Amino acid sequence: MTRPETGILDKLAFAIGQTETARAPQFLPEDAPFEADQRHWLNGLLTGLNAIAQASAGTGAEAAPGTALTVLYGSQSGTCESLAKDLRKFAKTQGFEASVADLDSVEISDLAAINHLLILAATTGEGEPTDNARGFYKALLAEDAPALPETLNFSVCGLGDSSYALFNKAAVDIDARLGELGATRVQDLVACDVAYEDDYGAWKEAVFQTEPFASAAGAASAPAPEAGPAFDKNHPFLATLLEVRCLNVEGSAKTVNHVEISLAGGGEDLDYAVGDALGLWPINCPEEVRAILAATGFTGAEPIMLKTGPSGLRAALLTRLDLTTATPATREAWGGAEMEAPQVIDLLRAGVEGMTPQMLVDGLRPLQPRLYSISSSPRKHPGEVHLTVGEVHYDLHGSARKGCASTYLGQRLTPGATVGVYIQRSAHFHAPADDASPLIMIGPGTGIAPFRAFLEEREMRGATGPNWLFFGDQHEATDYLYRDEIADWQVSGLLTRASLAWSRDGAEKVYVQHLIKREGAEFFGWLESGGAIYICGDATRMAADVEAAILAVIAEHGKMDAEAARVYLDVLAKSHRYQRDVY
Repeated sequence: MTRPETGILDKLAFAIGQTETARAPQFLPEDAPFEADQRHWLNGLLTGLNAIAQASAGTGAEAAPGTALTVLYGSQSGTCESLAKDLRKFAKTQGFEASVADLDSVEISDLAAINHLLILAATTGEGEPTDNARGFYKALLAEDAPALPETLNFSVCGLGDSSYALFNKAAVDIDARLGELGATRVQDLVACDVAYEDDYGAWKEAVFQTEPFASAAGAASAPAPEAGPAFDKNHPFLATLLEVRCLNVEGSAKTVNHVEISLAGGGEDLDYAVGDALGLWPINCPEEVRAILAATGFTGAEPIMLKTGPSGLRAALLTRLDLTTATPATREAWGGAEMEAPQVIDLLRAGVEGMTPQMLVDGLRPLQPRLYSISSSPRKHPGEVHLTVGEVHYDLHGSARKGCASTYLGQRLTPGATVGVYIQRSAHFHAPADDASPLIMIGPGTGIAPFRAFLEEREMRGATGPNWLFFGDQHEATDYLYRDEIADWQVSGLLTRASLAWSRDGAEKVYVQHLIKREGAEFFGWLESGGAIYICGDATRMAADVEAAILAVIAEHGKMDAEAARVYLDVLAKSHRYQRDVY
């Protein structure tokens, strides 16, 4: 970097004069009169001068400031965001002061001024970046993305699911593109599977041992321990099941259950806001455990070793291991078992040569908690949390299959029994703080869950803003979830509009995206009046089709071309008026 030209010190004096005089600035104001390269050079200068001034003047600072570190995340369910905050705390012990933000909060050009960058990126849907990383991802992969300096030292950690073909694609693409643009990769990409803890922990430790990070670290401080939540993924609260009732009428092809759980005794750590999710630990079906034991010829009494210690085989299969998902790692552990078999039981029935009890458990992924959108307002149901859970049933290879957690709640867990839970907080999917703002909610099927919570919350807060719900399913007669509650909200005036799509009740299939287009003029009018759009449900098909319909409505009724409509929706997203809870 070259020194700034003559005369820039006059500008610098002016810029400093515009900042608070009580302390030296660490960074220049955004409106300071400098070019990008000048700003980068001067920010470094000011940071150093600030540290020297504090030491010389005896300001009472307890320790020298750490080296600047930027941590960016792309998170759909909140896990990457939580890990980013964990990384910030760990970085402080390594001599770094980390700032944390989502990927979409920065421009690609901003990266040139960063020396140390760590990225945590989840992949959602079919290999797509998360909603709060979509803009960054698109701009980074664009052909006209700006070159990045070698002084940008980076590493990427991805969170994904190896049962999907495009495993960790978002993180892989971000990592590769940063390198292509000229940045310096200090640690290879770590692509975590659903059991991410060990791989994330190893990556976190390794990054700060690399030469660019180790040599740049400031004075490591020992921050006061921050008390984390008493209940989390690894330390769930044992909550009591209160009630399970089916929301479908007899004759439906589906079974969707309304589940009520008591959080009594959990304290503040189980306080939640509408838009949050509930993490829930399931237990496997005993029938499936028996099927696996029968396929392997084991009794279940055999001793095996897990990462957490010794266990009996049957107990591990029942409570600790995923009995369904066959991944490449599964086939590798079992000696390249039959590649065409889609699930664990199929692999075992096809025969695995030399199978032992330990070999069996080594090829299975750890059982993971499930995240469910909360469908209740804590204002209306204090001490309780409600869920809307569709039981998963299907046929495969001539045999009936079922989901683990959904049938655990709907069939195997009885009222009065306990279940391990925790709150997964959402930073991006909460009801508008402004009770007067118009609210558009699009949630077919079990996607209605958070919107039941939103409407209860708006009702309890006495919100005056209009509410529009788009809901649909197969048949009105059998699949109209929360019919009575919706009717009551319509009568009371809380629910201004309800647009309902029943895909199997007519000659042509009608889905919520068709209703959005059909009522496009009013839909666009709500947006122009400050309305916010919320979508919940299937990421692969529904959410993509709904977004396409919204873009078409914006283009038609806003008299824009496709590119301008995309910009319009992107602006809504950046102002938190277009939010999705998709899975």
